[in-house]
Amino acid sequence: MSTYRLNSLLAPNSVALIGASTRSGSVGRAIIRNVCTARFENPVGVVNSHYREIEGISTVKRLAELPFVPELVIVTTPAATVPEIVAEAGRIGAAGAIIISSGLGHGAGSLAEAAERAARAYHMRLIGPNCLGILMPTINLNASFAAHMPRAGHLALISQSGAIATGMVDWAARRNVGFSGIVSIGDQLDVDIADLLDFFALDTQTKAILMYIEAVKDARKFMSAARAAARVKPVVVVKSGRMAQGAKATATHTGALAGSDAVYDAAFGRAGILRVFSLRELFDCAETLSRVKFAFGKRLTILTNGGGIGVLAVDRLVELGGIPAALNPVVKQQLDAVLPATWSGSNPVDIIGDADPLRYVGALEILLADDESDAILVMNVQTAIADSDAIATAVTRVVDADRRKHTISAKPVLAVWVGADEKISKTFIDAGIPDYATEDDAVRGFMHLVYHREVVESLAAVPPSLTHEFVPDIPAARRIVESAVAQGRRWLDPIEVVGVLDAYGITSVPTQAAASADEAAAHAQALLARGATVVLKVLSRDISHKSDVGGVVLNLANADSVRAAALSILANAKAKLPDARIDGFMVQPMVLRPKARELILGIASDPTFGSVIVFGHGGTAVEVINDKALALPPLDLKLARDLVERTRVSRLLRAYRDVPAVKQDEIPLTLVKLAQLAADIPEIRELDLNPLLADETGVLTVDARVAVGSPVRKFVGPGNANFAVRPYPSQWLRHLVLKDNWRIMVRPIRPDDEPLIYDFLRHITKQDLRFRFFAAVNPLNHEFIARLTQLDYARAMALVAFDEATNEMVGVVRIHSDSIYETGEYAILIRSDLKGRGLGWMLMKLIIEYARSEGLKYIAGDVLAENTVMLAMCRDLGFEIANDPVEHDVYHVRLML
Repeated sequence: MSTYRLNSLLAPNSVALIGASTRSGSVGRAIIRNVCTARFENPVGVVNSHYREIEGISTVKRLAELPFVPELVIVTTPAATVPEIVAEAGRIGAAGAIIISSGLGHGAGSLAEAAERAARAYHMRLIGPNCLGILMPTINLNASFAAHMPRAGHLALISQSGAIATGMVDWAARRNVGFSGIVSIGDQLDVDIADLLDFFALDTQTKAILMYIEAVKDARKFMSAARAAARVKPVVVVKSGRMAQGAKATATHTGALAGSDAVYDAAFGRAGILRVFSLRELFDCAETLSRVKFAFGKRLTILTNGGGIGVLAVDRLVELGGIPAALNPVVKQQLDAVLPATWSGSNPVDIIGDADPLRYVGALEILLADDESDAILVMNVQTAIADSDAIATAVTRVVDADRRKHTISAKPVLAVWVGADEKISKTFIDAGIPDYATEDDAVRGFMHLVYHREVVESLAAVPPSLTHEFVPDIPAARRIVESAVAQGRRWLDPIEVVGVLDAYGITSVPTQAAASADEAAAHAQALLARGATVVLKVLSRDISHKSDVGGVVLNLANADSVRAAALSILANAKAKLPDARIDGFMVQPMVLRPKARELILGIASDPTFGSVIVFGHGGTAVEVINDKALALPPLDLKLARDLVERTRVSRLLRAYRDVPAVKQDEIPLTLVKLAQLAADIPEIRELDLNPLLADETGVLTVDARVAVGSPVRKFVGPGNANFAVRPYPSQWLRHLVLKDNWRIMVRPIRPDDEPLIYDFLRHITKQDLRFRFFAAVNPLNHEFIARLTQLDYARAMALVAFDEATNEMVGVVRIHSDSIYETGEYAILIRSDLKGRGLGWMLMKLIIEYARSEGLKYIAGDVLAENTVMLAMCRDLGFEIANDPVEHDVYHVRLML
């Protein structure tokens, strides 16, 4: 249900507590005290039949007896009472409830199911059960049993653990870090991580979102919300269970490589979430994000009075991918004028152990003005010579002056005062300067800023078009797979595998099947006549790893050796797997590519995130080497290149010594093809290309395995049901003919349409732009266009129309659903010089058809009163039209679907 009524839970106009108590140590007493102590300014009611008054508040016996209708109800009563309390709250008009109580159980017939059913009957939202509660400092609401109330600030925390939330509250209290909201979500009966991501992404008080996650409940919903939130503010996660092993055994190398935590890592990366690996790092990330907006780049200058700690900082910076800023001759000359001759002369800028406040100030002012640096880390090792307190105060004054001078463009400054007391830490905290215990913490804090900026840029980047469009033979591949599934088989035989790969343009070794040793020798003879030696492999649907049973013999040079090898393979296979069905042999030419790299590419299935694409170092020792990277499909070339670059083997793909580089983009293109195969044929459960040989001539699959089964419908809704990121909806491609034989092609928008959008908007008049955007706008910039072209197809759709004769974009219609996926808001824009030819009508009909297919109940929009053409079209299409009661020049239009 996303953000529906969440504001009523997190910023309620009134609160009632059921289960408050006077008993020392009870949860109910702790919560009512916290509510009172925080000085929540709106009405608070207490329901308790045993006491007339609790904490100075008069009680009532039932919710209905309160003199007001509570917008939020907090429940701490025994589990058995919770469903009826929720129902009663719904009947009197409460918007939601926080269920602190535990022990409601899970699944059908449980108390939790009864409570959820009661809430849905009255459109209530629920947080919990089994949770700490919520802390909303901006409205002075502490509806939790946490020991402290944090100050108001700009960090939001979403936690699956109440203990982690209280730990963050305690840390924040000591560090003077403020929060816009802290929500402990407990069992996520209703409100989940994705809902809260959507809420805090739109919350103007929240500048960054922190999360503690144990497991994601709805992966598609989570990915959709996380990708939207990460576009507008930093989202940081720490996840427990990193070392847990995968829950199921796998029969392919790809499946074995796709461990659960590796898939989470891939999902976080795809969503643009910054992942940290400990609570300390989460605290340090909060320290940075609560005080610094962003870094413009990854060049860091280090100013210190201790050379050793400066060198350690540089080492850590380089290790994490940052760049030590270079000092140009002008900066060096300026520093020479204020520093002793013994200063380091380079970065780190070591100003010697006897540095006093004046020396720090002189150097820092010069470095802040240096355009070749993106941030400064100021460090101090305390000595008996100089006053560290005075140095800290002097540094804060310089930073404050620089911020007032440059406001938005002020350079970030971070601090490390080794062994500093609380007084020095408070000096930096009060000045809004991130302060860390060690140089390692500070450098990681800086790199968090760098990673966030890179994430934002990556999410808005225009992906490259494919080097050449590939058109797979989907029906041919589907026939092969569906036939195997219909027969109840788990594996495609090797000949079928080659057929599927051929259908998707994935080159493999030519393969012939032989039922006997003599037939194998006959096939081999034709290859030998062409000068090739032969590889013989066992052909069996029951043997997934042929080399494990002695089922592969290489480099056979004559027919007799092929016969002998066939008999040997049969004997080995029967000895090691006596129950395996042997269908014969595969005969292949021996492939000799001495400078090729052995790789593995594949498709795996994760129980949480569905289909996963795997790439890494291949060969028989693939799991021992364990050099792999994972990505969630669908993929474009950019995502596929990024996947390759995340492995160690990627370095071997470049040229070195006498080994030429692998042919450009052949591997990423093959990964794109695999992702498309997974989208088109969800019956494919697992797939291995191992080894895939790659060299300067291209790529070649030497061996492959494909596991199949009935399609996994993991995610609700249209589209591939096993993709956590909804794939490109190619089924909405249309070829249409309008009046005057005007031939139009319509398809869903793609990120690489950005250049076409620029050209399209140049043909739109200022008036038509105003009709579309309700204001005079200049939309010709990358950030604006990126938001139009890079859609989350789980939430929105844009259909673009092209003139088939000229391939020019001539119109676009889009729809974006509301948070409960009930109403879609539409917008349409037609090229101004092509209006009146029926294109607008056709696009509106298509978007209405799309909305119906998605299960939306209404399509709605706002239309300026002077846009008479659009209003007339809405009337003809059956829309209801109503005046806006406030803005009289706007009409609301709505169509019931």
